[in-house]
This record gives sequence, C-alpha cells and structure tokens, in this order.
Amino acid sequence: MAQAIETVDVNVPVSVAYNQWTQFEEFPKFLDEVESITQESDTLTHWTVKVGPVEKHFDATITEQHPDERVAWNSTGGEVDHAGVITFHKLSDTETRLTVQIDWQPTGFLEKIGSTLGADNHAIKKDLQNFKEYIESQGTADGAWRDDVRA
Repeated sequence: MAQAIETVDVNVPVSVAYNQWTQFEEFPKFLDEVESITQESDTLTHWTVKVGPVEKHFDATITEQHPDERVAWNSTGGEVDHAGVITFHKLSDTETRLTVQIDWQPTGFLEKIGSTLGADNHAIKKDLQNFKEYIESQGTADGAWRDDVRA
C-alpha cells in the first residue's frame, strides 16, 4: 500500500476551510483529477476521476467527521482502493493548516511507477494549492455540513 501526506496553510478561518471541504460536489472546481462527485447520502459519495487518459469510478464512505477537526473516508467499491483523512488545525483566527493523508493501492505498472516516483504526493500538493487559491479568492465557503460522523 502506498501513502501520501501533504500539508498546506490557507488564509481563512478554520470553519471556512472545513465548511468548503464538506461540499464534495464542488471538488471538481479545485481537484484536477476529479471529474464529478455525486453526494448519495450524508456519508456516501460517488466519484469519477480521470488521470491522464484513464477514467475510474468508485464510491467513498465518510467514516469519521468532526466539524473544524477532521474528515476521514474509505473507498467502498469501484476501481480505486484507498482511505484518507484531512485534518484542520487552527493557526490563528484567520489561518488554518490542512493536512491530507491518503493510503492507496496502486494497480498496474504505471500507477506503481508513479507511486514510486512520488506522483501521488505531487498531485495532492497541487490539489491543496488549488484549494488554497480557491478558498482564499472566495473568502467564504460554498456551503456547509456540520454534523458529526463517529467511527
């Protein structure tokens, strides 16, 4: 299993960063490989991602979610096997640190080579930078979901 961990500091309050991250259907606005996400229920999402010419589909279940602290998930079906967590750390009233950890199972030659060369970390770092630019330019979140999901 491969693992990627990346961090970014954003110049918005922790509640704004967290609220935006709970708007899964908005992810294509800042996550390069995400084509679409459909929120099926409070804890189930369906993803379509495209890396290069390869399109993959999978479901992900939110396994843990605590407002302004963390969101954790597992893929539950489809063509991608992974689990992840994002944590939100208040640095000040106007600055937040986000840390993403994704554990995933590369399949096929290209994914295994990409993982070995750090392509996964590079992609996550770029997506976090995109998120930073998006949320800082907005200043507010597109919406919010602040319920608690316990593991």
